[in-house]
Amino acid sequence: MILVVILIVLMLVAAVAAAIFKDLLSAVIASCIVSLIAAILFYFLQAPDVAMAEASIGAALVTAVFVIALKKSSRYEE
Repeated sequence: MILVVILIVLMLVAAVAAAIFKDLLSAVIASCIVSLIAAILFYFLQAPDVAMAEASIGAALVTAVFVIALKKSSRYEE
């Protein structure tokens, strides 16, 4: 139970960080962390199929698409 509360707090911190970051790559990484923690929480809630879908689509595929889109665009530092 304590581990679930710690994961929820970490998830909230990562979500707030994703909203606050000015650097888009950092925001994408923070949103990836949110998706990974959501997958872990789904696994703890006895939903391993949803956890695998969230980890593969939410964390891996969406993050890869965002990173590719950022590479093709110009960043604010340049």
